[in-house]
Amino acid sequence: MDYQIRAYPLQQGALEVEYIEEFFSEYPRHKKASEIIDRLGDRVHSILMTEAALPDEPGTVVPVSYKIAHEIRDQETDPILADLVDRLRGTIDLVGRRVVYQWIGGTRTDWRGQGHFRALTEEQEVWAHGAGFDEIVAKTKNKFYEMRSALDHLRFEVVKLEVDRKDSQESKLYLRKRIGQHVIDRHRGRRSLVRLGD
Repeated sequence: MDYQIRAYPLQQGALEVEYIEEFFSEYPRHKKASEIIDRLGDRVHSILMTEAALPDEPGTVVPVSYKIAHEIRDQETDPILADLVDRLRGTIDLVGRRVVYQWIGGTRTDWRGQGHFRALTEEQEVWAHGAGFDEIVAKTKNKFYEMRSALDHLRFEVVKLEVDRKDSQESKLYLRKRIGQHVIDRHRGRRSLVRLGD
């Protein structure tokens, strides 16, 4: 299968993500464009989306999946990112290394199981390698079985488990994947990328 991927600049990408998240009923709260802009405005980031034709209207192409990744630093001032970095200490070395964090993403229900997430992840790995990153970090919850399975197939390794004693489904998993040419050479998907201008 061929995947059509678009790389978005910050403003337009943030608006597109706010729109597509309306199709994800399992998210307790949807991201607003302003939140995305605030998070990404001063850091290296990637906003990617796959597009596909509507089954009933082949001439109409819509975004069906997205992923946002951004750099994380050893010293973060944003309280949420500072907390993430603290949780990663001892498992991920951020000193003198460039690490990218897979922040948010998802695929619309009708397009799940078709490889969109994999295609976006592979494209993001190409971007991360080209931008000089050493490693990709991801976080998910025990209850997101599809996400856990996808990350396993993409050869992410679990580096930390935070057990939620009240509800094991809410337990958090932290995963990583080291980036290098060997990773890019293993990619299987056929992707074409369109980069939108700023």
